[in-house]
Formats: sequence, C-alpha cells, structure tokens
Amino acid sequence: MTEIDYKKLGFKAGLEIHQQLATHKLFCKCPSELKEKGEKAFERFLRPTQSELGEVDRAALEEARRGKKFVYFSSSSSCLVEADEEPPHEANEEAVDIALTVALLLKADIVDEIHFMRKIVIDGSNTTGFQRTALIALNGEINGVKIETICLEEDAARKIGENGRKVEYALDRLGIPLIEIATSPDISSPSQAKEIAEKIGLILRATNKVKRGIGTIRQDLNVSIKEGNRIEIKGVQELNDIPKILENEVKRQIELIEVKKELEKRKIGEIREEIKDLSHIFEKTGSKLIKNLMKKGGVFGVKLPKFNGIIKGIKYKEHRIGKEFAMYAKIEGGGIIHSDELPNYGISIEEVKKIREELKCNEMDAFVISAGKREVAIKSLKAVVRRAREAIKGVPKEVRKALPNCFTEYMRPMPTAARMYPETDVPPIRIDKRRIERLLKNLPELPDAKIRRIAEYGISMEEAKQLVYTGKDEEFEKFAKKYKGYEKVISRILLNIMGEMEKEGYDVSIVIKRMDEILEGLSKKKFAKEALDKLLRYLAKNDVSLDVAIRECNVGFLEEEKIRDIIRKIVMERIEFIKERKEKAVSGLMGIAMKELRGKADGALVNKILKEELEKFIFQ
Repeated sequence: MTEIDYKKLGFKAGLEIHQQLATHKLFCKCPSELKEKGEKAFERFLRPTQSELGEVDRAALEEARRGKKFVYFSSSSSCLVEADEEPPHEANEEAVDIALTVALLLKADIVDEIHFMRKIVIDGSNTTGFQRTALIALNGEINGVKIETICLEEDAARKIGENGRKVEYALDRLGIPLIEIATSPDISSPSQAKEIAEKIGLILRATNKVKRGIGTIRQDLNVSIKEGNRIEIKGVQELNDIPKILENEVKRQIELIEVKKELEKRKIGEIREEIKDLSHIFEKTGSKLIKNLMKKGGVFGVKLPKFNGIIKGIKYKEHRIGKEFAMYAKIEGGGIIHSDELPNYGISIEEVKKIREELKCNEMDAFVISAGKREVAIKSLKAVVRRAREAIKGVPKEVRKALPNCFTEYMRPMPTAARMYPETDVPPIRIDKRRIERLLKNLPELPDAKIRRIAEYGISMEEAKQLVYTGKDEEFEKFAKKYKGYEKVISRILLNIMGEMEKEGYDVSIVIKRMDEILEGLSKKKFAKEALDKLLRYLAKNDVSLDVAIRECNVGFLEEEKIRDIIRKIVMERIEFIKERKEKAVSGLMGIAMKELRGKADGALVNKILKEELEKFIFQ
C-alpha cells in the first residue's frame, strides 16, 4: 500500500501529556496510592451547570442525556474532600513546586499568580461534576515544538466497573496531582509525535518527583488534516502506540472525506428521522439473531438516502462509516445491521427486498435496522441518523478513546469554552521571585546532559541513551559506582538480559533486588560473567542463596589446574590444525574452549592458558 504523504495531507498534531506526581493528593493530605475496591459506597447523579455567561457545554449535555448513575467506593486513600462532602484544602505546595520546576526546564513563562478553575466533567470521573485545574506557565519549547500551556490539575476517579446505566468508580486515584503539558499543533508526522512525547517524558522523570508504571502517564493526541477536523484522542498509554494511532486517525479522516465527496456527487438531500416498525416482515424469519431480539420488542428501521454502498467503506474498509454508526448505537445501548452487509445473519434476500419496499428505498438508498427493546432500538436509530447527517459535512469535531489495537472509538462531542469557570474554594497562589530563584538553584540534570555523563562510565553513547530513555539510569549509576570495572556488565544486565527475561515472563524486579549479591559474587570470582543469563533466570524463579544457585546451575569457577587440563585436552585433539595454523589457531580454539568452559572460567584466563599451551607446539 502507498505510504501516506503527511505533508501533502496537511497533517497537524499536538500532544497533551498527563503525568501523576509522586506526592500526596492535590487538595488534601491523603496518600496518592491505589487501593483495593473499598467497602463504603455512595451514589450520585451528575448534571451539567451553566458557565458564568449562562452557557452549557455541549459535551456535558451529551453525557447528561445518557442518564447514568455513578457509584463511588472510598478507601484509606480518600477522604471527605474526594467525596465532595468537605471543601478542598489549600493546594499542595510540593506539587506546585514540581510543576514550576518542569516549567523552568521547558523554558516557559511562569504566571505571576496561580488560579484554579473548574472544568465541567460529568462522566462520573469526578464526584463534584468538575475537575480542578490551574495554569502554571505558557510559551515553552522542546525540540522546536512550542509548549502552549503547562497546568496542574487533579486526576480523575478510577473506573472499576460498568453495567448498563450504572458505572462504578474507586476514589483512590481522584485528587492525585497531575501535571498537564500541552504542545501547539506543530508536530508534522506521527513519528515526530512519539519523539516529542518521549522527550517530555524524560524531562518529567528528570525531576525524580513523578510516579512510574502503567497508568501514571497518559498521552492525549490532537490531530487534523486538510478538509478534515480536529480530533482529540484520549488515554494513549504506550509511547510506541502513538504513530499507529495517528496513522489510523488520518486514514479514518480520509475515509470520511471520501464519504462526504461521494454524497455530494450523489446530490444528497435531507435525511429524515422516519423510523418504522418492521417487525411484521420478520414474523417467519429464519434468522436466529433476529428471532431472539424480537422476543424483547421488535425490529425497527430507517432509510439513509444516497448511502447505498458507502456504509461498508470506500477507501479504507477498516475505517468504514458503518463502524461509526455502530458506535453511536452502542452508546444508546443498542446494536444495528445495515443494508451494505445484507443478506447476512440469516436475513434472507426476500426480507431485504421487503425492508427496502417498506422504507421506500431506491437503488441509491441504504437502510439501517435495530432489533430489541423498542425504546433502545429507536434511540439507536436516531443516533445513527444524527451521525449520518454529520457525514454530509465530513469529519465532525469529537473526542475519541484510544483502544488497545491502536484504533479509536467515539466518546463525546468536542467540549467548548463553556466548560470552564473559576474555582471559588481554593485561594490563588502568588509566585514570587524568591521561589523561582530557589527552584533555579536546584534544577535537575536534563536528559541529554545525563546521557553524556553516563557514557563517561565507559559504556557507549547508545547504551547510555537506552539507560536514560528506559528509566534505568539510576540503577545503573548506583551499581556502577559500587562495582567499578563492571560497568559494561551492569549495562548488559539492565538493558539486554532483563529485557529478554521480561519477554519470557520472568519477574525482573527480583533481579534488581539481588543485583548487589550477584555483582559481589561476580567481583569475587564465584562465577564467570558468561553465566549471568543462566544464573539470573534461575534466581528469578528460585528463592535460594547465590551459592546454591551457582551449584545448581553448575556455573561455579573451576580451579586453574582443572581449566588447564580441559584446554590441554582440546589442544591435544587438534595438533595437526595447530601446526598448520600456528598463532592463528588461537581464535578457532578459543571458541571451542569457551563453549566447554562458559560460566566456569573467566574468558581472559582461558585465553592466557590457551596461548601458553599452544606455544609448546608452535615453537617446537
């Protein structure tokens, strides 16, 4: 398939990086720790509120229309503040300092006074119906990409379950301080997006004040192309997924643009919301699917004029508009079947013909049916009509959720400015020169400088870069300072052996816990470095002492005389080869010797003894 020309398409992307800070919660003293599901629970219904100008955010209206009930579970990591039964305390000063430090590292302009705002969020992730957020700095820069804003905000509650209209949340994550870094849409390719996200992540880690692990950092992506629209993609967890997610979104927008152009060619008119009961057509149906769904209610359908052949996809079938219709229906609790995929599901050609007649479809028209409870089916079809109307315009502005397979799905409309209004319960924070000067004196080392310095331990720049990028630089330095002369071994364990073990399903945290013991044993010549692969895998699965592991793996060093005996035997078996090759025989025999002595002898010692034994024959 032809490679995408992102420049020609007018690709533009921006990033929003959300990173949890390693400190207590933002508006109370509760620890920022995730707990098991708590026992105490309470329920809430959330409703949208007006902005100061009397406007209501359309995304909030969309969430409210879904009519969900939210159940919250408290734990020792939450208090009355998270339950919205007590006003927020003053903002966490340590979290403010961390945010200011990041702003300084990104060369941003820090505000004179920090004011917290309320951002309306009524999907249940905040008990209050809003998220508190404050602007810290503007106009930063990283690798030629502008940083528009740096904000400090509270993290949302953690969703733990959903059943129909009922959604369950744990309050342990609610209120954990988050720093949000938003770039301008200067990013010109998916690969550059990953590179910038990686660089920002490294600067955040450089503070040593951010949380590590899955879920502690999340990337949101904003992306658009010419003739398309700005789409926000929420909740990207893995850096490596960023390019593929952006590529898929570009293809999705191209597909929707093609749909718009085709509909324009067909001179599409109004799409009416004329939903008809088609149950009588299926009274004697052979479709098991339809039979089962009809027991709950009936079958209902709607005509989509000029859509015939379009719903199944034009350019990119995997991004067909039929998937968009299905997602809108799913949000209403229903499912759909469209004419582009029929006959199928046991629905006959005759039944398809009758549906087309009932809905007055001509050959250019498509239709969508939904079966089951009347109320749900009708809501689902109305949602499909709404989405079909938007297809006439092209790509609608919306918020989408990143999926594990690097595709996305619709969440809600793009929010408007009406979602923000001032927070009256948290006093403003004045930022004076003395505070900035104190932070400037203690700025952490930047990643590029750290890479250069770590390379001075005698490892390659590439190894140093990998150590910093994977966050293993601290472990490396700790052990490299203690076990001088073993820097390359330490780097190999952290970057190569542990990486391989992780892929094989080993718990590599055990390796880190036992690094001192392992390196001390190596430095005392208890085993050869060639035995590390075997030894570390054994220790990761068996809770035994190093000495026992050495014995069980049969990798302990042999005495020098035994090593000499083995080498002498190898030499005696290859006299003719030695006489023919003379000094050049060393390299060939070294491989044979190490194959037999790997893990039982130091390579340098094997080489020394081998040369001594060869000299007896070479110079005879």
